[in-house]
Amino acid sequence: QVQLVESGGGLVQAGGSLRLSCTASGRTFSSYAMGWFRQAPGKEREFVAAISWNGSTYYADSVKGRATISRDNAKNTVYMQMNSLKPEDTALYYCARKRVGTTSGSIYDRSAYDYWGQGTQVTVSS
Repeated sequence: QVQLVESGGGLVQAGGSLRLSCTASGRTFSSYAMGWFRQAPGKEREFVAAISWNGSTYYADSVKGRATISRDNAKNTVYMQMNSLKPEDTALYYCARKRVGTTSGSIYDRSAYDYWGQGTQVTVSS
């Protein structure tokens, strides 16, 4: 069983920054794409960013230019640095591991991910 544990959320003023971390259990972390999703109250869970096993990165338009996703395979950890935070970034942020295989689905699609963390809350005050 894979476990994903997020950390780094908190309360920050608009314009501030946060670095979210997600540490995974298991010995094959480097083989998987990892993603960040978020869910605000009353809204669907949405894609934020992802990084493939070989380091290619993908971003939602809403965070492009403000978020940077990275990974440290030696630490089984994926990070997301978020800058210039806005009140609309307020949400519960989830880390997820993408399924492998050619039919696993789009890296942007939450259904393509099979393991999820419990989430870390990000609140941005105006």
